[in-house]
Amino acid sequence: MLDWSERDLAGVDRSGLERAAELARGRGGASHLVVVRDGTVLLDRAHGCGPDALFWLFSVSKPFVALLVHRLIERGALGLDDPLAEHWPEFANRGKGAITVRHVLQHRSGLPVARSTVQDALAMADWDASVRALELARPRFEPGEGPAYQYISFGFLLGELLHRVTGATVGELLEAEILGPLGLRDTFLGLPDAQWSRHVPIRGRGPGPQVAAAFINRRAVRRAVIPAAGVSATARDLAVLYTLLVRGGDLGGVRLLRPETLALATTPTSDGTVDAHIGLPIRWSNGFQLGGPGLDPLRPRPMGRTISGDAFGHNGSNVCVAWADPARRLVMVYLTNLLGPRIAAATAQNTISEAVLAACPPV
Repeated sequence: MLDWSERDLAGVDRSGLERAAELARGRGGASHLVVVRDGTVLLDRAHGCGPDALFWLFSVSKPFVALLVHRLIERGALGLDDPLAEHWPEFANRGKGAITVRHVLQHRSGLPVARSTVQDALAMADWDASVRALELARPRFEPGEGPAYQYISFGFLLGELLHRVTGATVGELLEAEILGPLGLRDTFLGLPDAQWSRHVPIRGRGPGPQVAAAFINRRAVRRAVIPAAGVSATARDLAVLYTLLVRGGDLGGVRLLRPETLALATTPTSDGTVDAHIGLPIRWSNGFQLGGPGLDPLRPRPMGRTISGDAFGHNGSNVCVAWADPARRLVMVYLTNLLGPRIAAATAQNTISEAVLAACPPV
């Protein structure tokens, strides 16, 4: 759907874009940086890999499952204020009967984890075990009270809900509803063995990240269905998806969402409220992270400090980031394999996003 030849546009500073590309290259490792404005590819630079490299997206995966939920809401098959237990009775255990679809999309379910971050991560390659743990879990916070980031539980909560409503697996739905219609043939929820040669292994910088990288790089993890973190994709496929979204939900005659549904998905639901689980101020919508300075304009922001307040996207563990800025009619996708210290990695993402934003002022 996009021509991958780099082109210049009036009003865009080419030297600024080249600076962003050089910043990405200078970090080392493998990366792919794509910038698209008005459907025109301004930058398409892969370093340490080919343009068909499949990156583990971390939480950049989350909008995929959120978009599936919004597709069902648009059709009337699911309500934003439906309790999950209405469709998934076993989930009602231990005070969870009032948790709604809206709560989960906004990270307000009170279930940032089923057991603990480490335990949930160790079990995330096992769908049945992860779902059962959520059925047995008790909310850590009052549902609806405030955001508490659902690192891994977000995907299993919504994925199992989708299965209960439709009878299809989340992978089947993703293929039928998004990947197939958009022709995204390089995006996989669970990496098939036949695509293993294209995957980019995670590189950890520091003892903790090295342990995490070794775990994620296991074939059993990379091939597992983990909707909140386990999508493997190319930067180009993500750029196509976000180009469709920044254009109001339609691209090349394929409509993913009606404009009013997309507006619902990207409406602010918290304006930089400090997250009760991760202790950071995040601007949330119904499934996306949002741009804007938030409560702490000096904090490095993966989407950039000067990005428009109506921008939307998602950061993935400060390893990968994808965003769309409607005020600039601009999309940026920056995928890497570098897992390292949180502040340093967030600062690097912020710097690259800022270089792109400075080169592409609002229109």
